[in-house]
Amino acid sequence: MIEPSLPIYDDLHDKIEKDLEDLLNATGIRYCMLVDRKGFVLSHKEALWAPRPPALDSVASLVASNAAATGALANMLGETTFSEQIHQGEKGVLYIESVGHSALLTTIFDSAVPIGRVKVYVKKTITLLIAKLEAIEKIPKPTLDQNFSNEASSLLDDLMG
Repeated sequence: MIEPSLPIYDDLHDKIEKDLEDLLNATGIRYCMLVDRKGFVLSHKEALWAPRPPALDSVASLVASNAAATGALANMLGETTFSEQIHQGEKGVLYIESVGHSALLTTIFDSAVPIGRVKVYVKKTITLLIAKLEAIEKIPKPTLDQNFSNEASSLLDDLMG
């Protein structure tokens, strides 16, 4: 089963949510999401006044796919990466920026919102998020050794008879 690459829990989740909430309040954007590069929504916020958001899991999946394709284009053109993407329509804007190598900060807002303002606050937010995501990446992954397997089997045998 495919799982998010960055498990975010408890206090760290609350801090990330606060960073996203501050971004919403400072810019006037409708929605913001922290998406891992596999396409999972790690965290999201929406403005109270915003209409019902699009299907966030679908948006996250497409954003991650688009980032992968854009990364391939960057490599073809001799770049290591393109760190930001802007998709501007008549009514709205989708602005995506890399958060280190593991995530993407995705914002959705009306065309009337100044994109320069959004960029400034997104960059400030990314600085905060990178430190938090690096802390997650440093947490050692749990490993299950043979002893665990033997004890679990023994407990199951006792339970099942």
